[in-house]
Amino acid sequence: MSKISSLQEVFVDQLKDLYSAESQLIKALPKLAKAATAPDLKKGFLAHLEQTKEHAARIKKICDGLKKKPAGKKCRATAGLVEEGQEAIDEKAAPELKDVMLIAAGQRVEHYEIAAYTSACSLAKALDLPDALKTLSVTLSEEVATDAKLSKASVPAIAKAKSVAK
Repeated sequence: MSKISSLQEVFVDQLKDLYSAESQLIKALPKLAKAATAPDLKKGFLAHLEQTKEHAARIKKICDGLKKKPAGKKCRATAGLVEEGQEAIDEKAAPELKDVMLIAAGQRVEHYEIAAYTSACSLAKALDLPDALKTLSVTLSEEVATDAKLSKASVPAIAKAKSVAK
């Protein structure tokens, strides 16, 4: 592990972590979509997949501007969250219950990303990188919106699961 000796290096480290997180989610979201039974939930996961690809491209663009490579670090937090999502996919449960579990797994990921993008925005601001700040802020607002969509989706999903579960 290399020594970090500047705020700029902290920022790049955070960007690499986010790039890894987004890259892992690009692989995980199709699995969540396939496991979802509610058509709107399936559609939501696939829409977020396209958004996630854009998030990764934005981080790459910021790193290119800093003349740094975005790869080279594994986001262990996202790896754990993806593993939990896989556990929800593999769970033997009624489809209505599984959808609730998939929503919960998705929200845990969104909350991690919201925290990570908030930190990255703070660093971009402190380093006086207005273009990076603007780009990261757009992504942060999209992550917040996705979390809100998952919260909204959980209401009917829970009601449906409650009606079928005894």
